[in-house]
Amino acid sequence: MPWRWSPAPPSAAAGFLSSYVLRSDNSALGGLSGIEVGEDGLHFTALSDRTHFVSGTFRRDDQGHIAEVTFGPMPVLRGKGPNPLAPGRNDSEGLAIAPDGTIFVSLEGVPRVLRYRRLDGPAENLPSPPDFARMSKNGALEALAVDAAGGFTPCRKRQARAAFRCSALLKNRWSQIFDLPRDGAFLPVGADFGPDGRLYILERQFHGIAGFSSRVRALTLTDADELAAIETVMQSPTGLHDNLEGISVWADAQGRLRLTMVADDNFMPWQRSEIVEYTVAPAAPAG
Repeated sequence: MPWRWSPAPPSAAAGFLSSYVLRSDNSALGGLSGIEVGEDGLHFTALSDRTHFVSGTFRRDDQGHIAEVTFGPMPVLRGKGPNPLAPGRNDSEGLAIAPDGTIFVSLEGVPRVLRYRRLDGPAENLPSPPDFARMSKNGALEALAVDAAGGFTPCRKRQARAAFRCSALLKNRWSQIFDLPRDGAFLPVGADFGPDGRLYILERQFHGIAGFSSRVRALTLTDADELAAIETVMQSPTGLHDNLEGISVWADAQGRLRLTMVADDNFMPWQRSEIVEYTVAPAAPAG
């Protein structure tokens, strides 16, 4: 079934391409917190914060803008057996798909990361370090990205002036890699590795009745996974977009780096689900 869309107002934000409000008669549509776009820019997988997942396709016009979104059923993630994840343990937030097709999902509530060989199959619980248990209920594993080596999880922290811890899962063991410095009141809510090798962190700031502003910072990591550089590559004005929480970074046919982001409407009628796309410059070649 198709999503019906309408374009958002034009944006003065640098790199803005388009934004589409998504509407559907399917009551499961909403709370979208994760998205992964295929290398062709036409196929996608999205995840809601109530464990519904969906695969679909974009039909694009001659300028590469999304003209229609078509998707299938929206089932829920399973636990280790045939049943859905239990209530209180099903606050799914981050989505990452490895090059070999393995899917990783991070959760709040009970902070942990699950691995799926296929999204309609059983979950595998990955090891959870003691730090996970100490995270606040609504301030845990919102952002998840995976590269060929392992999974990186920027953990959203509530403490004032605290940095955001970024960890890696390597050989089934978690270790702290670096701390992402806090810059203003933005909180990390999504992450993805781009084709240029940088780690892109989607952050949002809530301004009350004025709405949300969003920012994407690109992190350059050394071969030792140390933080070498941070660049802000996108920042939206307050109220332009809704609650952007998921991000996918990919290169289009023209070689442009695209950020495809999805908004969580919290299942509230005054908010909107939307897919937003920006283009940014890739990392400059070394040397």
